[in-house]
Amino acid sequence: MSGLLVVGDVVTDVVARHRTPLAPATDTAAEIRTLPGGAGANVACWAARSGCPDVRILARVGTDRAAWHEERLRRAGVRPLLVPDANAPTATVVALVDAAAERTFLTDSGAALRLGVGDWSPSLLDGVYHLHLSGYLFFAGTSRETARLALVTARERGVPVSVDPASAGFVTELGVGRFLAVVEGADVLLPNADEATLLTGLADAADAAAKLSRHFPLVAVTLGAAGALVAASGGIIARVPAPEVRAVDTTGAGDAFTGGFLAALLSGADAASAAAAGCRAGAQAVTALGGRPQEG
Repeated sequence: MSGLLVVGDVVTDVVARHRTPLAPATDTAAEIRTLPGGAGANVACWAARSGCPDVRILARVGTDRAAWHEERLRRAGVRPLLVPDANAPTATVVALVDAAAERTFLTDSGAALRLGVGDWSPSLLDGVYHLHLSGYLFFAGTSRETARLALVTARERGVPVSVDPASAGFVTELGVGRFLAVVEGADVLLPNADEATLLTGLADAADAAAKLSRHFPLVAVTLGAAGALVAASGGIIARVPAPEVRAVDTTGAGDAFTGGFLAALLSGADAASAAAAGCRAGAQAVTALGGRPQEG
């Protein structure tokens, strides 16, 4: 089966890779690139790269960058369903990447979190076998209402739904209980280790994954270079290693995992095999700047 709809964010990424510590009040040499990004858009692009033949993304963008983002998505094999917003700029993230490939984000959500219920239609699910929701949508009232509507509509149609919590910091601001309530009904939860432990109050990622799988049928927790855990029915069902690579930039590694994971699931793979596919995509992602697959 194919037909993956991602409802999420399209973002302009400004990635600054600095090999020395930031020097306050003066210059720090850096390699700087402006790239297409956004958690939702990255997932869609990685799913397409991983073999999913019909990937679509619904997102809101500013008119300033709409044409550029649409063109880049099409080049990546994704069908863009972009809503232009004349009153807010395209979301922008400044990613500061240090010598260890760890990144710090400065985020201006712009038009992304203005995705409204008027932008949603049940017809968007025609031909769709899986709906993926970027967690960033749940952190503002307007987009949260839209994401919840999409989730409920998909459930009514029998379309499985996955959610990526997206940001431990934003989950903390929203509140764990509130976040879990608004994503109730999702079939697949895809947190990283920090998000999983935050959502459960447990210190160990495996314990957290197991606990989350009592509330969500399938849980895959990414562990960075250590791979991923897969849990179902209250227990760990797979521990999947990640390929060893030299990391350049970890931006978008979790999005790559999600795209690879979902593409494999939609092709009929079991959860463990899907997690292995996700780990391969994540490992590929960290070898280059930015969160998207390399073109060419």
